[in-house]
Amino acid sequence: MPLRGKSALRRIVARGTAMTVGAVTALTTCLAAAPAVHASPSATGALRWAPCGDRQNPGAECATLSVPVDWAHPDGPRLDLAVARRKATDPGARVGSMVFGPGGPGDSGVEMVVGRISRFSPEVRRRFDIVSFDPRGVGGSNPVNCSAGLLAQRPSPVLKSQADFETTVAYNRRLRADCRARTGPVFDHLDTAQTVRDVDALRAALGERKLTFHGSSYGTLLGAQYAETYPRRVRATVLESVMDHSVATTRDFLQAEAAAAGDSFQEFRKWCHGAAACALHGRDVRVVWQDLLTRASRGTLEDPAKPGSSLSSSDLVNKIAFRAFYAADYAGLATAIAEMEASKPLPASPTSPAPLPSATAVFCSDWHLPVRDYREYASVVAMMKRTAPDLPYLLPIHMAAACLGAPTANPQHRLNVHGSPRILVSNALHDPATGYPWAVSVARQLGRSGVLLTYEGQGHGSVTSGPCMEHAVDSYLTDLAVPPQGSCPAIPS
Repeated sequence: MPLRGKSALRRIVARGTAMTVGAVTALTTCLAAAPAVHASPSATGALRWAPCGDRQNPGAECATLSVPVDWAHPDGPRLDLAVARRKATDPGARVGSMVFGPGGPGDSGVEMVVGRISRFSPEVRRRFDIVSFDPRGVGGSNPVNCSAGLLAQRPSPVLKSQADFETTVAYNRRLRADCRARTGPVFDHLDTAQTVRDVDALRAALGERKLTFHGSSYGTLLGAQYAETYPRRVRATVLESVMDHSVATTRDFLQAEAAAAGDSFQEFRKWCHGAAACALHGRDVRVVWQDLLTRASRGTLEDPAKPGSSLSSSDLVNKIAFRAFYAADYAGLATAIAEMEASKPLPASPTSPAPLPSATAVFCSDWHLPVRDYREYASVVAMMKRTAPDLPYLLPIHMAAACLGAPTANPQHRLNVHGSPRILVSNALHDPATGYPWAVSVARQLGRSGVLLTYEGQGHGSVTSGPCMEHAVDSYLTDLAVPPQGSCPAIPS
């Protein structure tokens, strides 16, 4: 299926960029200089592959790679990174190894290779050894460890006063100290700049002169910063569902995230209005949804996954709606909403604060999102509600609250890539987490190295969304055939 040409792309860019001013204005701000190019890292010992031992998903091999805890002190303490691979299914057509950068932060690349290899296209599996890893602080790579009791004491992410703000800052300080003590020295070296060096060590250990890389979501920070640090060691890089690390201010970051989520809710409403298969067809979706939010805030909405337990407003937004937006599963979301609407109300009861992702410390190491006091916090919360009025309590504001007072090792900066081959930037036009304007921005920052490929549909992740996208990405990875800047049509739900 042919790609659509540049005239269509210009219309898409204009439409996407209008979603938020923050993603554009942030391009002029730089909080940190681009990282310096370092000498080629070396790993301790070769990769010794052995079966991963998963009987349900045989065929994957696992190994560990020893790397410095702090690349600024390569002779200091070390940690073992968990690594996994599946060999190319057609050895005679093998191109080499492709390293996958997992998202999250907090996703396990090892689990992806072992149990979810179908995430990659048949052609990529045929032509490449697919390799991934658990980033430092995650899974099998010296995971962050914190007191369960202290985690259970987490204050509500819904702050209502300066006292709540100060309580959260103090709690964050106690939690960081506890996690640091339990995790060890790697806790202070979890940022993506350190992981860039890990990936280059992995490239060398795999025997690859240049890196073939596919980063998804949070993994796009890794791919972009690798190209910035080691531009001449790049063979091919796909950045799928793109994080824009140049978004400099807390307000701009949160506004961009709210705009992306709000856009996905509007796409859901439009689909339901036009699709007879929608369980809410012919009804006002917003009215039904707002009623569920009200019930959730009172503690009377039953959690579909835990009968007899109440579902919080935060979980209704982030676990029910957001997950459906990720997969563009509008039919499933409509059915879930209809079933919750019909459910019998529970007796009113307080709901517990939603737990944050396990890799919050990784996020805090990469994003400098300061908030001075409760007044400023309330201002950004109000801004997010104006931007996405149907989706209060979005996860990004929880993450910002969890990072209050935290040091940032790898703060935002505009990309500075020189000498890299072409990098393929891929994004859905309606992505709930990494909005399309971020992809436009990153492609522009990459300059001559950036090629933007737009999937005109919905969802988080796009490289296998139909034959047009799959062919374009496969051809780029296998044959270095750079697609013309353009777009691929949406696949009907």
